Amino acid sequence: MLDKLERRFGRFAIPNLTVILIAGQVVAYLAAQANRDSLRRIVLIPEEVLNGQVYRLLTFMFLPPGSMLLFAFFFWYLFYLMGTSLEYYWGTFRYNVFLVIGYLATVAASFLTPSEFATNIFLQSTVFLAFAWLNPRFELRLFFILPVQIRWLALLMWIGYGIGFFQGTWTIRLQILASVLNFFLFFGRDIYYRIKTGRRQMARKAQQFAATRNDPDYFHICAVCGLTDKEDPNMDFRYCSQCSGNEAYCTEHLKNHEHTVADSS
Repeated sequence: MLDKLERRFGRFAIPNLTVILIAGQVVAYLAAQANRDSLRRIVLIPEEVLNGQVYRLLTFMFLPPGSMLLFAFFFWYLFYLMGTSLEYYWGTFRYNVFLVIGYLATVAASFLTPSEFATNIFLQSTVFLAFAWLNPRFELRLFFILPVQIRWLALLMWIGYGIGFFQGTWTIRLQILASVLNFFLFFGRDIYYRIKTGRRQMARKAQQFAATRNDPDYFHICAVCGLTDKEDPNMDFRYCSQCSGNEAYCTEHLKNHEHTVADSS
């Protein structure tokens, strides 16, 4: 579907959208240093939009991440690094679609609680989650000092989302749901297949364990179907050079199995 949309509307995609958003946030941050009330005039408050201040539908995307310069700079650095990486990986059009879906969902959710303000922080955090899903072992140095794999930071963010959803106000809950909509639309299929693969691997390990307990006399066992050389002495078992460990495969599953990779964490 995205391929068809890209062929038709790809020419309207905005390149370097991450840089544009960061530049707008830097301007808003500097304006807030001179006049703190300036941020109140750009935040998304649906009631004010209905009263004619339509510009808020756009300007809230330029809200800076905080008042502390060090935190804001670190946030902009990460947003630039991950946003530009996603644009390079997906292409400009798909990256635009990812942000636009989250933007539209956030705006729509905000009108369900029109007297409350909506923020852009949850939406921009999905860029971090998308990058972490695609590059789970990417090593990030927190504040340029502490090394940590990004998948653990993403896990903490998901836990924070869960706490915010169950303990926060309805406005927070709606913003969280709206902000992760684009993530699940883009990665829902991958998540489903990863869970399905995990279940198969667990079943396979259980089968191997049972076979080890009940029939310890075999020499080879297929890592996929559990067939042993004792059950079929004529079966030719092979070992895959692309898999970690020392797992054998029968002829039927040698060429169509899923390669196992050792966890380097």
